[in-house]
Amino acid sequence: MSGYWAGILVILAINVIAAYSAWLPLAAGQVNLGTAGFMAVGAYAGAVLSGDYEWPVGAAIAAGAVASGLLALLVGSAVLRTRGLYLALATLAVNEVVRGILLNWDAVGGASGYPVIAHIELLPIAIAALCVFLVAAWLGASRFGMTLHAIEQDETMTGLFGVHVSRVQLAAFTIGGVMAGLAGALYAHHFSYIEAQYFTVLMSVTIVLSVVLGGVQTVWGPLVGAAFFTLLPELFRGASNWRYVLFAAGVIAIMALRPQGIVTRAALMRLRRAA
Repeated sequence: MSGYWAGILVILAINVIAAYSAWLPLAAGQVNLGTAGFMAVGAYAGAVLSGDYEWPVGAAIAAGAVASGLLALLVGSAVLRTRGLYLALATLAVNEVVRGILLNWDAVGGASGYPVIAHIELLPIAIAALCVFLVAAWLGASRFGMTLHAIEQDETMTGLFGVHVSRVQLAAFTIGGVMAGLAGALYAHHFSYIEAQYFTVLMSVTIVLSVVLGGVQTVWGPLVGAAFFTLLPELFRGASNWRYVLFAAGVIAIMALRPQGIVTRAALMRLRRAA
């Protein structure tokens, strides 16, 4: 495999993990625009532990994911009291607070960025993406996943059936934070250098858009959406300056034709009946 395609597959695997980190809150009707901020926490925590403290790279990556999950738990306990646009704005603010701290924190390089000594190749990143997909599929098929879907459909009615809605939403938000931290830590240890400027709100918005485009209703949606957002711009690379114009036109066309996403629950049921 050429270095070019290996690099594309690495980005795809990281984008898949990031997409599932946003999918879990979305499945419960929560729009999290702070995903990039949680990725940054995982990236920097993992990089510092593997570099300054000489932790084994696997342990450092896992610790970065846990650190991001703990931040998500702390943030979620406060911001999940809000709903809709207010929740989106609150998580967007968290993203900018994290980025602002990292930009001004000299211990991790500030605006100059931070070099990452330990390095991992495509295979462990691809395995991590597969594991995240399997975990997401298991969660989606479990009682927890059905509860998330019920909350997304009617939060009030779900609460009347004895479900502690806020705890379920917080669990989804926290697990999503762990996945985002994992994506960030993997990114840091593959590309060997991280900058706070990379983890912008635009990245968070793009991740959410990829999930919405792929479809929130099924576990396959984030995978398809991440693949679309990663691979389609590469197919248009030969179009030079028109590359992203064509990509944007493709996104608009798909959203017009498939407003519920590329993969929907009804479409999967039709495929199963046909099989």
